[in-house]
Amino acid sequence: MKLYTFEIAPNPRRLKLFMQYKGIAIETETINIGEKEQFAESYKAINPSCTVPTLVLDDGSTLIDVISACLYLESVYPDKPLLGSSPLEQAQIVGWDHKIFVEGLTAVAEMLRNRGEFFQGRGLPGGAEVEQIPALIERGQKRLQAFFQVLEANLAERDYLVGDGISLADIDAFVLCDFAGWVKESIPEDCTQLQSWYQRVGKELGE
Repeated sequence: MKLYTFEIAPNPRRLKLFMQYKGIAIETETINIGEKEQFAESYKAINPSCTVPTLVLDDGSTLIDVISACLYLESVYPDKPLLGSSPLEQAQIVGWDHKIFVEGLTAVAEMLRNRGEFFQGRGLPGGAEVEQIPALIERGQKRLQAFFQVLEANLAERDYLVGDGISLADIDAFVLCDFAGWVKESIPEDCTQLQSWYQRVGKELGE
């Protein structure tokens, strides 16, 4: 297998922390999206969507979504499971994965991609030209703050988002909290449960 990634970006970091926690080592090549290397023809031949990460399997198949890569790696490397130990936990973790992506990570991305010269004509990830919509910055901020409260409420009586141990859901939410810093946002002061959870999960992940 080979992984094409840019580890500081949020989606690649989700996969990085997943692999790091499970002790998975895979040949890796950096695609520097700061230098727009994801648009190089050589990379387009691997992933026409021009996104990272991309996991290329031994048979040449490609997985370009974090959840699909994690599902595959969990089945190949079952030790230290991060996708649940029962059908219910597995369903809950996938549900949180979707919720965090749609309501949290996408909210930050709206704030990031709809301002500044770097993302002009690239309001959405990928190779398609999409103009910025500045009004989405304010909407993204409101969505993010609302989602922080959702996380706070769900951590009021539990140590982890699902089950009794760390899972992909916690990894995703942890990455979200750090990604918020890219747009100068942070966990609100009144979200004390979320702040405690963030410190604890960070230590477990070695971050």
